[in-house]
Amino acid sequence: MESSNPKVITCKVAVVWKEGEMIKIEEIQVDPPKSNEVRIKMLFASLCHTTFSLPMLIPILYFLEFLDMKELGRKIFFLCFILSKITCMSQSGRIGICSKIESVGENVTNLKEGDIVMPLYLGECKECPNCKSGRSNQCHKYPLNLSGLMLDGTSRMSIHGGQVLYQICSCTTWSEYTVINANYVIKVDPQKIPLQHASLLCCGFTTGYGATWREVHVEMGSTVAVLGLGVVGLGGKGEVFGMTDFINPKESRTSVSEMIKDVTEGLGVDYVFECTGIPSMLNEAIEASKLGIGTIVVIGVGHELTREFNLVSLLCGRTLKGSVYGGIRLHSDLPALLHRCANK
Repeated sequence: MESSNPKVITCKVAVVWKEGEMIKIEEIQVDPPKSNEVRIKMLFASLCHTTFSLPMLIPILYFLEFLDMKELGRKIFFLCFILSKITCMSQSGRIGICSKIESVGENVTNLKEGDIVMPLYLGECKECPNCKSGRSNQCHKYPLNLSGLMLDGTSRMSIHGGQVLYQICSCTTWSEYTVINANYVIKVDPQKIPLQHASLLCCGFTTGYGATWREVHVEMGSTVAVLGLGVVGLGGKGEVFGMTDFINPKESRTSVSEMIKDVTEGLGVDYVFECTGIPSMLNEAIEASKLGIGTIVVIGVGHELTREFNLVSLLCGRTLKGSVYGGIRLHSDLPALLHRCANK
């Protein structure tokens, strides 16, 4: 339902203007939402490992700092990304968040002011070839947006009388208020799941969990190795879900793949989920999988865009698959995951 005549909002944001400078709290202007958009107020957030790596993924300049956001009345610490495009620089970041809708633009029919929502970096139109296939969360109409702008090529944020600010991955999380396309958000019932917990589902945990649910079908009795037991790794079935062996590579001079083979009678495992983003670990993941039938799912993002691996090992029947957000579809899959969390 469209809001009645929403105004420009002035709010606080964390900004770095030059490389090496400390973060500054600035006031910016956030425009009202346009058609098919909503303006949201940030409530809770969680950190994402990929946030450390985004500077190497997008051909524009970023800076990274930690900031205690108590000055903005936030609940936790946030991770701040600063990007520059030509001469403009702004706050931004891709982290899990929960927020409250402040105003609604035209043609938004399924959301209203006051709704609690989770903003995501992938949408789902249910009409494009990928969405219709049911096999991918890479929507053609509402894609992973790395332009720093809204889908119409403009920005809703400005500073100093009109200087344009940019965002990362479809939504800005470092402003007290921000505007996002309505398709990129999903409603959350705060009576069923605490918002500080729901924010973890915006990225880390869901990415790992989805990789074992949506990206591949891990059959009963399969052997699985998860490289990197952060939020993503634990989301991909940690100790409480039956992890039998824990390997610390710092405790041995043997390679990770050999250590995994040592506990699998020399065969390797059926599935490997690579969550670290460390370049050398991709080859270790391939070598740790079973000859002929092993599947490697790459989840972690590192600081380098290219990887080297043994082609012969891959040619010998192994399958290498990439994954974004664990293959989870915003509107088709995430509600079911929220339901499971609410009824655990």
